[in-house]
Amino acid sequence: MDLNFKPYSLNINKKLYTISEPKVMGILNITNDSFFDGGAYLNLDDALSQVEKMMEEGVDIIDVGGQSTRPGADEISLEDELQRTIPTIENIVKQFPEAIISIDTYRSEVAKMAAEAGAGIVNDISAGEHDSQMLNTVAQLQLPYIAMHKKGSSKTMQLNPQYENICKEVFQYFVNKKNETLMLGINDLMIDVGFGFGKTTSHNFELLKHLNIFHALECPLLVGISRKGMIWKTLQTKPEHALAGTIAANTIALLQGAHIIRVHDVKEAKDAIRIVGMMG
Repeated sequence: MDLNFKPYSLNINKKLYTISEPKVMGILNITNDSFFDGGAYLNLDDALSQVEKMMEEGVDIIDVGGQSTRPGADEISLEDELQRTIPTIENIVKQFPEAIISIDTYRSEVAKMAAEAGAGIVNDISAGEHDSQMLNTVAQLQLPYIAMHKKGSSKTMQLNPQYENICKEVFQYFVNKKNETLMLGINDLMIDVGFGFGKTTSHNFELLKHLNIFHALECPLLVGISRKGMIWKTLQTKPEHALAGTIAANTIALLQGAHIIRVHDVKEAKDAIRIVGMMG
């Protein structure tokens, strides 16, 4: 394992949570149009069955999202997002009280209500840029915060994104974001370089190749590349046939010291972590 892997401790629901080895974040999309599993878990019973499966497979964090952020996705209303996510979180807490839940949202009101329902982490693809109240809300809630880099909106981000130096620009973005969040009182910042969000396939692989440079930011590093276009397009297949490619890409990230891998397939991710762990 990468010698740069550094343990971090987070304050989650007033308990100390130590990342002393890579963790798996399982994706639970309560959406009708996500690129891989859209519509699969809109029904509460189906969602809870998927949570049970992930828990049995050893998931560390469950990431609940009510809005698709795939390229070209339309934005849903606040009411629809709340209706999808809050009852789901409440029921997860009731049935699986040991579960650690993150809310995947860029809306401060959703983050606040999700925290009240039992979510312990906020995962924001806009890094506070979509909702001007998000960072202040997270600071008030004192929750760990995942800030992701993206260029443009979900609707337009893949329309010819350009960078002079992708790694340098994304790194500088997080230097600024870390300073901003610290000033506001967010103590537990995690970063996600945003694979597939306003980036071409070559941009994505350039970031993956140089992922270890982001350890200089001294924040836990989350990697979300599960079944994304950078994988299935490279393999000339479809998302449902991109599991092997996902495992390969996640293994590269793990070897560079990734702290959390966000995935659709928990068991396979846990297996990859065990194998990579034998190298350390």
